[in-house]
Amino acid sequence: MNIGSGSSSSEPEVMMDINTTPLIDVMLVLIIMLIITIPVQLHSVNLNMPTGTPPPPTAPPPPVITVDIDFDGTVSWNGETVPDHANLEARLRQASTQADHPEVHIRPNKLVEYNAVATVLASAQRLGVTRLGVIGNEQFIK
Repeated sequence: MNIGSGSSSSEPEVMMDINTTPLIDVMLVLIIMLIITIPVQLHSVNLNMPTGTPPPPTAPPPPVITVDIDFDGTVSWNGETVPDHANLEARLRQASTQADHPEVHIRPNKLVEYNAVATVLASAQRLGVTRLGVIGNEQFIK
């Protein structure tokens, strides 16, 4: 019943709202299908670990060479100060040509400039040192 309407037409007024009930039903069905089809997430990683005890190593471990880089860029080879870069490269070249490649551990000081460390690393790579590692990274964690 329309009170106060001036027209006496018998046609009902047009509804301007959209019926969202079917849309909500379709969305609920899609959400349920998505939940069903998602695989169960496991918080563990399955690893195939070897069983038994490993055999003892047959060869002795390779020798270890420690290269320390001090805060002012001074390089030490197993505790002995290297006078210049040419001497360092000669030692790296000799280490790379040995039959049993030694492990070269580079231990930079926390205050050393990156350029000094990058120079030693580049020289070692260029001269063929294959067993190379940076030791003491825990000092750079803030």
